[in-house]
Amino acid sequence: MSWLYIALLAAAVVVLAAAEWPRLEGRISPRITGEARRRRQRERRKASLRIVQTTDADDFAASVERDLANLPTIDPDRR
Repeated sequence: MSWLYIALLAAAVVVLAAAEWPRLEGRISPRITGEARRRRQRERRKASLRIVQTTDADDFAASVERDLANLPTIDPDRR
């Protein structure tokens, strides 16, 4: 019977670790998880982004129409 108790105890530890993993993950050093590197890379990418503002809605509509006209189409009659 003792192996049954050991198996149940091990299963309980696994379930507890799985339930608490999000909270425990924040305490693990970022160097170990690689999160610090991903955060720095994301900050570099975000720093290079810029917002393009336009006041002319007609230019936007014209560019959308031009892009749609340049899209390849499939002719259903042609086989």
